[in-house]
Amino acid sequence: MELTAELSALREPAPEGFAARVLARTGVPAHRYDRYLRTDSRVGALYVAHGRGVVTGAAAVDWYPDSGAFECAYRARTRRSVLSDSKPPPGLLRALRLGRDRSLRYDYGSLPDDQRAVLEATRAVPSGQLRPAVWLAREAGLPDLPPEEVVAAVRANPVPVLVPAHRLCQDDGLPADCGLPAGFVRRLREAEGVDPERVRRFVRLGARFLGSGTTRIFCYPTCAHARRITARHEVPFTSADEAAAAGFRGCLSCRPAAVR
Repeated sequence: MELTAELSALREPAPEGFAARVLARTGVPAHRYDRYLRTDSRVGALYVAHGRGVVTGAAAVDWYPDSGAFECAYRARTRRSVLSDSKPPPGLLRALRLGRDRSLRYDYGSLPDDQRAVLEATRAVPSGQLRPAVWLAREAGLPDLPPEEVVAAVRANPVPVLVPAHRLCQDDGLPADCGLPAGFVRRLREAEGVDPERVRRFVRLGARFLGSGTTRIFCYPTCAHARRITARHEVPFTSADEAAAAGFRGCLSCRPAAVR
């Protein structure tokens, strides 16, 4: 027993990427398994999985007791093995730093086409901004998709943080429950500069949209252009129809959508 304990004390964990290097050396092709790395983000450490040129999963490190638990959860979801590695896919670190990406591709696993389309539309929401389900449905090319199905798609997102499900809001503008732990989502939004008091102020006014009295353009209140409107030039609107009737046109950046 003492010898066993002493031998156990000498054991060290394998370095990152060791298993992948062994498989490569023995001729097992890389497309037979996926890889993951632990990397920093603005809201803490993440596991990010990838393979075959696409990102296949992401999760906060503190959602799991250890990396083995992440590997088990990944296999249960994708039915693919995933091995620790240290090399990030091209574009990943930049995407985490900036809160947006233009080059990464994603594999959403077994999600149906409608849900995939909604998640791709979610990628178009800029950092620090919020969009309602009706906007995501329209941008996904599915204008008749019920809001509850849009929300279900967002909550099924296997690549949180990178595909920004946390940028979903309710029709009134309040941040929506996107299926992630509340504290984690709060940190994400705070890191992106979403001002909860400003959001609540417009919700209390019933203002789904905010116009500028100088440019005659209306936006979502979290749009970067809306945040530059001075208080005396703010013109709140309860609907896109109301804004259009007042002679305002929709922002070309946030492309406000009529609420059903």
